[in-house]
Amino acid sequence: MYITDVFEERLQTVARETGATAVDPAEIYDVDMDIFSPCALGGSLNDDTLSRLQCAVIAGAANNQLEDDERHGSMIMEKGIIYAPDFLINAGGVMHVYAEYAGGYQKSWSMHQAERIYDTCLAVLDRAAEEGIPSQQVAMQMAMDRITAMGKVKLSY
Repeated sequence: MYITDVFEERLQTVARETGATAVDPAEIYDVDMDIFSPCALGGSLNDDTLSRLQCAVIAGAANNQLEDDERHGSMIMEKGIIYAPDFLINAGGVMHVYAEYAGGYQKSWSMHQAERIYDTCLAVLDRAAEEGIPSQQVAMQMAMDRITAMGKVKLSY
């Protein structure tokens, strides 16, 4: 396992505690790996880094990982890398906040909603493969379709 962090002291501490190999942030894109998981910096997937990246899957917790959604989503697909869009796999946090905001918070509801992320992610990846379009594009279209459908629902209070 390889790890990196912009804070050198933190990087070395975690490496010692976990046995992971610490890599300089500028060099992480050159490491041959199975899964690349960007978890802090937005825009880290761009022309330079994608040309160097050697992985089968990109799935991380950073927001806005693609510097340019359209361009870099296509580059990822062309490289044959499976990309789990950030806003999709990170949706659990938003669901939890909604449950708290709406009142009557129930952990079971939040957990049920979060568990559905897996199936939604599979649906996005399947549709992207079937249609030959980037998973980022599919996820955005599915999100827009859902927003449009919800806009047609009449709420009564």
